[in-house]
Amino acid sequence: MKIIDLSKPIKYNKSDPWFMRVKIKHKPHKKAKWILRAFGLPRRLYPKGFEGWADDTIKKMGVHSTTHIDAPWHYSATTNGKKSKTIDEIPLEWCFGEGIVIDMKHKADFDPITTADIEAFLKENELTIRPRMIVLIKTGRDKFNGTQDFHKIGTGMSAEATEWLINQGVKVMGIDSWGWDLPLPYMIKKAKETNDSELFWEAHLVGQRKEYCHIEQLVNLDALPYTGFKIAVFPLKIVGASAAPARVVAMMD
Repeated sequence: MKIIDLSKPIKYNKSDPWFMRVKIKHKPHKKAKWILRAFGLPRRLYPKGFEGWADDTIKKMGVHSTTHIDAPWHYSATTNGKKSKTIDEIPLEWCFGEGIVIDMKHKADFDPITTADIEAFLKENELTIRPRMIVLIKTGRDKFNGTQDFHKIGTGMSAEATEWLINQGVKVMGIDSWGWDLPLPYMIKKAKETNDSELFWEAHLVGQRKEYCHIEQLVNLDALPYTGFKIAVFPLKIVGASAAPARVVAMMD
């Protein structure tokens, strides 16, 4: 079996936008020796060659700071009138399944991905989306991941395309851009210019009426064929959270 990692490394990167920076404290092996003394183990009873154990502390990391999966709770407190699921409430069955890549690298920055775009791709490549597939939208913008401009550029999903995928029976979908919608600064700019509140976060807000999850900040989708692989996207079990980091991997025989 071949396993392909689709997750961004979790580390401090000064080039990340300020709201995405992760801070991790790495503790060297020798620090553990002092902890053992505090627990009452005499130094003479340390195992031969014992250096202590390494340890690490995540000092700062938002649940949306790296490759992650958003729960319905992220989009809205309710979904179709019922309480939205938090990340720990998502059925694990949603998080593993047959994968399909939708190649949208040709889409220009700020040009939303439509249902027609997806249907044309599927027809051209003789592909079909089936219920419970995990759909990955490839935009190629992961090459900007780790730069100050990552959240400012790229394409994104429209509301109607998001709803169309849900109507095909898809519960989990993902993208290699910063976010599922068009870039945040662009959405804010257009909403102000047009005085149209419906332009802002339109794809996310499909979750107010239809239950689904999406993955953001995927990487390495170019390493995948369009079909013929499984996807695992299991989030950390953070009780009550809107999202969680996930180690997203593709598996191919």
